[in-house]
Amino acid sequence: MIDTDKIGYGRAVKTTLPFPDAVTRVKELLKDQHFGVLCEIDVAKTLRETIGASFRPYVILGACNPPMAHQALAAEPQLGLLLPCNVVVQETDGRTTVSAIDPQAMLGLVGNPALAPVADDASARLGRVLEQIAQL
Repeated sequence: MIDTDKIGYGRAVKTTLPFPDAVTRVKELLKDQHFGVLCEIDVAKTLRETIGASFRPYVILGACNPPMAHQALAAEPQLGLLLPCNVVVQETDGRTTVSAIDPQAMLGLVGNPALAPVADDASARLGRVLEQIAQL
């Protein structure tokens, strides 16, 4: 059984992969689902360098599927405020957790029914990434 947590705005799963391996594998799985990683934010490094704070390993991957982004932006010009789809890989208490935004919850904020197919597709693809990483 997959260890999963539903968050009001996303979903999280645990993996047995060590943190650095999980980051690499998540990027590969995103690519398999036709997402590119537009940005990678190493939160621990950023906090250490900017305010001298110590923080657990924590990376935010800004994932984007260009055809879906194009369709969504055509339907809602200001939607860039809610893009890209973030995927987080973090280590807590020696365990690696991978979480992803819920595109249906995020795009539901907009109230534009034309976004529903994009949200459904993105949600299904990100769900497959989480399901696959949870099996490792």
